[in-house]
Amino acid sequence: MKLNEVLNKSIQFFKDKKIESARLDAELLISHALKIDRMSLYLKFDQPLSEVEITACREFIRRRSLGEPVAYIVQEKGFYGLNFFIEKGVLVPRPETEMIVDEVLAFVKKEKIENPKILDLGAGTGCIGFSILKNIPSAQLIAVEKSELAQNIFLKNAQALNLNDRVTLIKSDVESIDFLKLEKFDCIVSNPPYIDLTDSRVQKSVRDFEPEMALFANDRGFAFLKSWSNLTKQNLTENGLMMFEMGLDQGFEMKAHFQNLNAFKNISVLKDLSGLDRFIKAVR
Repeated sequence: MKLNEVLNKSIQFFKDKKIESARLDAELLISHALKIDRMSLYLKFDQPLSEVEITACREFIRRRSLGEPVAYIVQEKGFYGLNFFIEKGVLVPRPETEMIVDEVLAFVKKEKIENPKILDLGAGTGCIGFSILKNIPSAQLIAVEKSELAQNIFLKNAQALNLNDRVTLIKSDVESIDFLKLEKFDCIVSNPPYIDLTDSRVQKSVRDFEPEMALFANDRGFAFLKSWSNLTKQNLTENGLMMFEMGLDQGFEMKAHFQNLNAFKNISVLKDLSGLDRFIKAVR
């Protein structure tokens, strides 16, 4: 069987399974199975595949057809122009989360902060903090992560991106940290678990494959959003930035929460590219 036959059959199979990004997923999975880049799929279109290669492609296609995210199958995910190693059990970075990086970079530039210190709560793969560090060579990051698997992935990505000397990882859940003993930060960022446990809008593939502790929170999804912002508000420098990702229907209550903390000015709810409420942003 030739490469083009495998690719075309895989694309059609995904379309039949109602997978929206059928062509992209097939290209990513087959190129990864064959250990070539996506462009080479078309440069080697008529190349016959061995039985070993066909078997590898079929296994990846089978896993995707069951709903497993492509990122877990290929063990990597692009974020802010960088590649992050990932494994099942760690939250898959989302494109919309890149907006946190955009806002921090713009804030640091506007305020002319020379050596910004960043705190990332629930850091996961490290995608937010590392993307900031890669774009601000003088920045330093302290990250908090409680999952042992995520900690290992975080450190692996730090090494791959040559950021070990600018990163400190606190292996703990946020609530167990005495933040009064920590320094102050110019920016505090987080993509915390914020989905209501009873939310029926969550995609089946997300529920089935991604880690519950990185997705869901008590108190209608507000538990960590409210707790983490309250615990760390005193760790912001004067005029420091705090920005958390949140759910599409949490903006009104989170804005009221930040107002009630009596620590912030310029509190705003930001929308993602789909026009949905996605971030709470405030300056101390």
